[in-house]
Amino acid sequence: MRRRDFLKQASAAFVILQSGDIISLVSGEDIISAKRPLLRFAVASDGHYGQSNTEYATYFADTVSHINRNHAEIAFDFCVINGDIIHDDKKWFAEAKTALDKLVMKYYVSQGNHDHVTAEEWQTIWNMPANLDVRFKRNTILIGTTSDEKGTYLCPDINWFAQKLEEHKRQQNIFIFVHINPGKMTRHAVGCPEFFALLSKYKNVRAVFNGHDHDEDSIKMKDNLPFIFDAHFGGNWGTAYRGFRVVELRKDNSLLTYILNPSDKLNEQTL
Repeated sequence: MRRRDFLKQASAAFVILQSGDIISLVSGEDIISAKRPLLRFAVASDGHYGQSNTEYATYFADTVSHINRNHAEIAFDFCVINGDIIHDDKKWFAEAKTALDKLVMKYYVSQGNHDHVTAEEWQTIWNMPANLDVRFKRNTILIGTTSDEKGTYLCPDINWFAQKLEEHKRQQNIFIFVHINPGKMTRHAVGCPEFFALLSKYKNVRAVFNGHDHDEDSIKMKDNLPFIFDAHFGGNWGTAYRGFRVVELRKDNSLLTYILNPSDKLNEQTL
């Protein structure tokens, strides 16, 4: 489907400044006219591979197929699967990874509260640490665990984030991915005031991406920072649809973001 046809199906778009103010609607034509983004990525959360009485294998196959199809139109630089990849029993990781390995672009993963493995096991399964930083030219992604092998709800690792935020402080943008919202902004969130105090020191933190809350697909502002949710692509509860979020960094440093359902755009916004 052509980009213009996608945009005809989009919900209302909003301009959200870094100040947190919502300024105006953005027309589809304004978005269509935007040039090739500087950075483009997909985010999907909460696949819950192995959950009883769900079609988890189909959910994974459909999501991977639709992400790959969108990538064929306009290439993604990477994809993040933002936690709860499996449902409690680590025996499911091999099958879940086989399904995700069909993504044609580079992908990264975060640990959610249903991903019950140790940090050492995580490294072995994914060949990447549970806390990970990656540079994409002038932009950096920081991916942090918010759980452990018992499924405990945890705040992000303050010491690790302090080190990495300082290390990447000269980057134009930092995008953070953590499964559980750290700002008590949803029913299932946690409160991490130290994390917010840390983030406030680094003005290049552009957005925080959260999963975990299957019924949340909006953008919530806290301390002038957008927290961006993408609902779920698996599991047995949440929004009526299962989809993934697309994010495009434009040349004016704004972010165009929307959810595909998995082929219709929902909640399209410009930040």
